[in-house]
Amino acid sequence: MKKLIFLLVLNGFILSACQAENYLLNGGQESQFKYTLTQQVTPNTGIHTLYLSYVIPENFSSPTYNQRISNLNIQFSPDPYQKQESRDERGNKILKALWKQPRTPISTTISFIAGNKTLLNTLNSGAPFPPANMPAEAKPYLGATKQVPSTDARIRQKANELTRGAKTQFDAVQRILSWVIDHMNYVLIPPDYDAMYSFNTGKGNCQNYSHLAAALMRSVGIPVRIVNGVCLKEQFQIKSKQGTLTMKMAQGRHSWIEVYFPDLDWVPFDPQQTQLFVSNRFIRIEVGMDNNETDKDGLIRWTQTKGTSGKPQFQESIEAIVASDNVALSGEMQTYGPRKLLLTPAVKTAYVPYASTIEVPPPPVLVSADKLKRMRFIERYSFGNVEFPEGIDFLLTRGPATRDKKEVFAMKKNFLVETAEYVTSAEQYAQTFILRKPMKLQTISLALHKFGGDGILWLDLLEDKNGAPGNVIASSAWLPLTQLPFKPGYYWEDFAFSKETTVLSPGRYWIALGFNGSPIVNWFYSYGKPVGPQDGTRSKLIFDQAWKNVLAYEFNYKVNGLVEQ
Repeated sequence: MKKLIFLLVLNGFILSACQAENYLLNGGQESQFKYTLTQQVTPNTGIHTLYLSYVIPENFSSPTYNQRISNLNIQFSPDPYQKQESRDERGNKILKALWKQPRTPISTTISFIAGNKTLLNTLNSGAPFPPANMPAEAKPYLGATKQVPSTDARIRQKANELTRGAKTQFDAVQRILSWVIDHMNYVLIPPDYDAMYSFNTGKGNCQNYSHLAAALMRSVGIPVRIVNGVCLKEQFQIKSKQGTLTMKMAQGRHSWIEVYFPDLDWVPFDPQQTQLFVSNRFIRIEVGMDNNETDKDGLIRWTQTKGTSGKPQFQESIEAIVASDNVALSGEMQTYGPRKLLLTPAVKTAYVPYASTIEVPPPPVLVSADKLKRMRFIERYSFGNVEFPEGIDFLLTRGPATRDKKEVFAMKKNFLVETAEYVTSAEQYAQTFILRKPMKLQTISLALHKFGGDGILWLDLLEDKNGAPGNVIASSAWLPLTQLPFKPGYYWEDFAFSKETTVLSPGRYWIALGFNGSPIVNWFYSYGKPVGPQDGTRSKLIFDQAWKNVLAYEFNYKVNGLVEQ
């Protein structure tokens, strides 16, 4: 599932070079979503028995986020041979269904209405740190697991370092969470999902963020449970003096956490960007010690005849129709906190504001036009979102099949979601990049997917003007839509600038996608601005002059050219 330094600019607002991206929020969201999850499992011929399990979403209340589920309906086709409901040791309500020797596709439809409310008023918490007298229900969530190794010496050392001198639990939690947000960069498919991988590399997806935050907090006695659910793609906006911040996540599976406070009870956090709350675009389904344990929802298990191979084919889609949506959120940027985006309600308690230790790179050094003319550009150079994986079919992708000692195979849900924006509509989108060495620009590549239509695409290269897109410097050659592949997944598409022989001095630039005709194209994005500045993604209506919205994510791009050897 599934994030803004410099200054925001909108309708004439100028964004300042702020060192922190901590926003205190006020207001709320109250919405009703008509949710439908549709799955189809096609068994291979060797399957003897097929088991599907789902966790039934239930009501949940906290000081900031509340969920009410109604009109729940679960339909199977064909009907299972057997159905059974139970509760596991974490309180999750599980529905298991069984088919014997299935030979046709099995469809499951789960629908309900989610009435979700997020209310962000000032919270009061006097819970002391180190914590004491935790209730029995919270104590299990202090334990260590393979994915949340809270007893690891390196985890303990870092957690103790971060929380040294803290007197309240909130103080300890905000220091840990701010460090995690600063330390981590979002990647779509990490090789491992445990806390130690993220601790060592600073990379991961939503599972990694949750596991690392949980490991650090548990190691100093703060109970944390992992939450699995679904986030919805419906965007929302936060008004501030600096402008309008547009928040949007992908629609799909997501992992976050809940932290226990003795005087607040369980409170949700999304370690990627929110503290003491989650947006009401989150639908809470399952909780546990880690993501290995929270595996009941969407779990596929089967036995198969000896000598046969293969695994079931799987397809899943999630739809959420907005029946009502009331959002009134305002934010005030603070002078403390992480350098990456963190949203939080105000808290009345004792704490020391977090001071980031991440070094900000110095601004690029401008090179004169005369010097640029004399330079010999011969070495190939590329930068941007170079770790983006091409060609993933998000509808069909599932985790690998595993097998236990009893010859039972299993495939778990995954958290691979399609984070993309429809960029050939009434809005235009721009992405910034910072060039740190002189370059003869050849191409700029975007991660795109064609859905249909016809027409042409091109890129405008714009100067930076007070932290926002300015005048056009150059335009790429046209890219006819017929040249884009029509197949599942996202691919790098090159926009050529070679005919313009564009030589660039180090500095900050913008790329804006232009189009003509009626192309239907998505541009893939990543959370957390892993490459560019936090205010570096913008949008506006096509015929507007000002770039009004600052987007809380980063479009995937690569800048390619020649530099001096």
